[in-house]
Amino acid sequence: MAKHHTEKTSWLGLLLLVATSLLFWHIAPPQGLSLPAWHSAIIFMATIVAIVLKVLPLGAIGFIGITIFALTNAAGGASSTAAVETALGEFKSPLLWLVVVAFLIARGFIKTGLGRRIALLLVSLFGKRTLGLAYSLAATDFILAPAMPSNVARCGGVIYPIASALARNFDSNPEDASRNKIGTFLILCVSNVNDITSTLFMTAYAGNLIAVKLAGDAGVDLSWGKWVVAASVPCLICLLLIPLVVYWLTNPEIKQTPNAPALARAELQQMGSIRRGEGLMLGTFVVLLGLWIFGGRLGIDATQTACIGLSMLLLSGVLTWEEVKSEKGAWDTLIWFSALLMMANMIKTLGFTTWLGHHIGSTIGSWMVGVHWLWVLLVLNTAYFYIHYFFASGNAQIAALYSVFLMMGVQLGIPALPAALMLAFSSGLFCSITQYASARGPILFGSGFVPTGIWWRVGFIVSVIHQVIFMTIGLLWWKFLGYY
Repeated sequence: MAKHHTEKTSWLGLLLLVATSLLFWHIAPPQGLSLPAWHSAIIFMATIVAIVLKVLPLGAIGFIGITIFALTNAAGGASSTAAVETALGEFKSPLLWLVVVAFLIARGFIKTGLGRRIALLLVSLFGKRTLGLAYSLAATDFILAPAMPSNVARCGGVIYPIASALARNFDSNPEDASRNKIGTFLILCVSNVNDITSTLFMTAYAGNLIAVKLAGDAGVDLSWGKWVVAASVPCLICLLLIPLVVYWLTNPEIKQTPNAPALARAELQQMGSIRRGEGLMLGTFVVLLGLWIFGGRLGIDATQTACIGLSMLLLSGVLTWEEVKSEKGAWDTLIWFSALLMMANMIKTLGFTTWLGHHIGSTIGSWMVGVHWLWVLLVLNTAYFYIHYFFASGNAQIAALYSVFLMMGVQLGIPALPAALMLAFSSGLFCSITQYASARGPILFGSGFVPTGIWWRVGFIVSVIHQVIFMTIGLLWWKFLGYY
């Protein structure tokens, strides 16, 4: 029977946040900012801090933020109807619905068992060595990523249970030093590879869609195809290299896993032959990929493609409407995602993002007079990347800082498209630098296989490698593509 967890409010954190917000609310806005811009920024930052402190569930924070924004807009002189329409404006965003519908499609992979079957099949073929196990799990993540925008569902719901079971089958347990046999390596590999697959596809991570929306607001159009082409070369290099790096850093005691393929084949035999639901899910997935890649030529965008995929699953019976209604993650995302998008858009419209970017940019610009924009991009991206040590949510950081750093970069002479891409890709790659850096982290870290010190050491070294690859090979690839 499923366990029911009571959602508790962190009253101390909430009261401190409200008190701090009220204090700033009654302070005159800095020179160059209007009062509405100042008040909107306070609500936005309070929402971000509430997410980081986890004072309430994400959906609840988003809903309260929308409500406060509507009330304060009305109090500021706007009509009640106009204030509510503004607060709820992002619910009509195609990108928002792309995320929601893709969440629902992801349920099909888990329900039918197709994701698990793919993983077991790859392990049965390539799992005779420890590194082979890691690359098999990485390949599974790669295959599932385009249609699963929740890295938590993909990693925590499909990949992690298999990795954990494999580790325990080799007597590598989280409770003692036997974790070093293979468990520590597999869990860290699963985490760091998930960052790469989340970066490779626009629809592999909800945070990507926030970055796409904010880049679009800044005049940079990032389509599904343009995203995957830009990410392909550096991400595939990372995908091949990072398991080797983690293997070297953790040095698992077990190097050979001759029993793993037999265990995987036994599990596959227990699952039986491919069922109707799996076949329909696979067919839907092929259609989705085809339309995401080539749909633009037919006038079908990414959101329409996702809706087609969900409709196919409903018509075929792979998913029922009751299952769609019960997919809490999707509807939770609908609320908090729309709240963050609305507030980020409003503080940009009211001039706060431009004001902040100008002030920070002028400070950095005074330090880097005459410096080539490549060095400016390196500094900005490094700062953006490692600020994430202070965030417990990738989505929160993207919503709070992506537009600011993009605005700064453009003002300091960085071409807009490389700046938008580099910051967007960093937003997926920084999710393993700490065990709390993303919602997926507590699942993996909570398994007990990876001590804190090892997690931070491996996370930092891998993060440096990611930045080196993207700042060298990535930029050369974008130059070849004519992006600058």
